[in-house]
Amino acid sequence: MAYEPELIEQEEQDLFEHLRIVVDKGQSLLRIDKFLMHRVENASRNRIQNAIELGNVLVNDKPIKSSYRVKPLDVISVVLPHPPRDTEVYPENLPINVVYEDDDVLVVDKAAGMVVHPGYNNYTGTLVNALVYHFQQLPTLPGNDGRPGLVHRIDKDTSGLLLISKNERSMSWLAKQFFDHTITRKYMALVWGDLPEDGTVTGYIGRSIADRRVMSIYDDPEKGKWSVTHYKVLERMGYVTLIECQLETGRTHQIRAHMRHIGHPLFSDATYGGDKILKGTVFSKYKQFVENCFELMPRQALHAQTLGFLHPTQKKQVLFESPLPPDFESALLKWRRYTTDVRDEI
Repeated sequence: MAYEPELIEQEEQDLFEHLRIVVDKGQSLLRIDKFLMHRVENASRNRIQNAIELGNVLVNDKPIKSSYRVKPLDVISVVLPHPPRDTEVYPENLPINVVYEDDDVLVVDKAAGMVVHPGYNNYTGTLVNALVYHFQQLPTLPGNDGRPGLVHRIDKDTSGLLLISKNERSMSWLAKQFFDHTITRKYMALVWGDLPEDGTVTGYIGRSIADRRVMSIYDDPEKGKWSVTHYKVLERMGYVTLIECQLETGRTHQIRAHMRHIGHPLFSDATYGGDKILKGTVFSKYKQFVENCFELMPRQALHAQTLGFLHPTQKKQVLFESPLPPDFESALLKWRRYTTDVRDEI
């Protein structure tokens, strides 16, 4: 039997696994749920049956029922969340802004400055610590350092909407949508420079050779993972531009790395060079103005504003939006006033 596993990475977290199994020529007829129990590590029969019910198991590119009997040379494709692992996350009574909750999913509006999950130098005070305190039995996944319920993530200093799964069934359902790139994720970003028109940034994104904390864009598929960001110009303010970014893929630092790659780093993004005056005049008055903007928004100007997906139980599209947080709104207002003042002087 040929067996070919590959990982589907959502923002490099290894949340889901994609398995492709070609059944051996000598395989006897066997129910597919029983067959997969012996082929997928740590998979219970219930977990397999849930995946089949949700259409996450295909045989010869077609969905099947749990009673289907595998035949020699069948090609089986499976998309599953990884099973639970023994990684302890300590619950903490931290405030979180829940935008929506039902039996299957949570939508949380994360504040800038809050780390999403425990990791190096951030073992407490994270969103996940708060989630395990406020909500019981969130599904946990191996290979991702105990991040119960997380379907995706956003950076510490990025604000906005996050989708959380409350059970394994919804996790499987959402995993397929992320794999198929049908989840809607739109971000508001303020970038340096005057973007001439709407556009798309693509490339293979991977760790920078010079600085492992930074992601770079490459032409070589051996150096990174394929990434796609579509952006639309919303408002031009002379030396900065407000844009909407829609993710087709979701890699680590994707929007931040993409915008720097095309010469328009995010405003106030220290990691990608946006915390310096990159456009504008040499006058001290302008320099002071920009420094004031940096003080108002001492983090990258990036906000996860829109989140849409097909609900696992309701089977209908749902869409959530988050208003710009006060720091982003204040910096934006200051730039608008500056632009108006300059025009009035002319």
